[in-house]
Amino acid sequence: MIKPVYSVVVPAYNEEEVIRETYKRLTSVMVGMDEPYEIIFVNDGSRDKTAEIIAGFCESDPSVRLINFTRNFGHMPAITAGMDNVRGEAIFVIDADLQDPPELFPEMAAKWKEGYHVAYGKRIKRKGESWFKKITAKFFYRFIRRLTTVDLPADTGEFRLIDRRVCEAVSKLPEKHRYIRGLVSWVGFKQVAVEYVREERFAGETKYPLRKMVSFALDAITAFSYKPLKLATSLGFFLSLASFIYLLIVLYQRFFTSSAISGWASTMGVILFSQGILLMILGLMGEYIGRIYEEIKGRPTYIILEIVGQHEEDIRTTD
Repeated sequence: MIKPVYSVVVPAYNEEEVIRETYKRLTSVMVGMDEPYEIIFVNDGSRDKTAEIIAGFCESDPSVRLINFTRNFGHMPAITAGMDNVRGEAIFVIDADLQDPPELFPEMAAKWKEGYHVAYGKRIKRKGESWFKKITAKFFYRFIRRLTTVDLPADTGEFRLIDRRVCEAVSKLPEKHRYIRGLVSWVGFKQVAVEYVREERFAGETKYPLRKMVSFALDAITAFSYKPLKLATSLGFFLSLASFIYLLIVLYQRFFTSSAISGWASTMGVILFSQGILLMILGLMGEYIGRIYEEIKGRPTYIILEIVGQHEEDIRTTD
């Protein structure tokens, strides 16, 4: 089989309602680009018929491959597995929900041919999302940029084209809690934005509820900055200094004035506030320690159950 110029990595989890349309649009775009290509679907332990449907694509289309995980490992491990096993010189990463348009691939490819190593999609508008998600996303992107020295573009996701050299550089990075868009920025290379409007989901439900969004944000922060720990140290010093000054004031009132020391409620309020801050700091430290614990265990990022499609001998079984 001819070696592909382009590889498309598509992580999928419980996407039976949309996966046929995803395949249809991806194939239409890739055929129109008139160069050899492959599409790698990574089934992240779906409980519906996603894997069965994709396996049908593999039977009729030799350009499609399917990587099935043993269980649900998560969005980032699914992308990692796809990137670890591509054969193309330029790799597109796109989610299966069609919120990011595959029709943008030719424009990204044009940037690649101009000499850019990464062409990432930059959202100028987000359709079908709640005001809460839009506001929190906007805040998060700008917050993480302030925390880290790495140039992390705002309003971007994993939707992008990356050169094979970038792909190989990212695949060599050993961490288990993988924030892919951050890692791609960290390795450097020549990068450019391609603007687009993000559409509503074609069908199905979002796979990123609030709980996963918070976890994802913590992964990003702890992977690329230790400034929160420095802030915790500064805050602890400030609270200690304020407490010491308050103690001096209380002692002065007790021994050198006749004023009564009152305000039990306000004192308890200060104590509870300071204890709450301390617990938050301990929780923050716990997040970092927990991630260190996960890293030193050395477990694989993902485990592959089976491969469907051509070139099975080229696919890794673990990372």
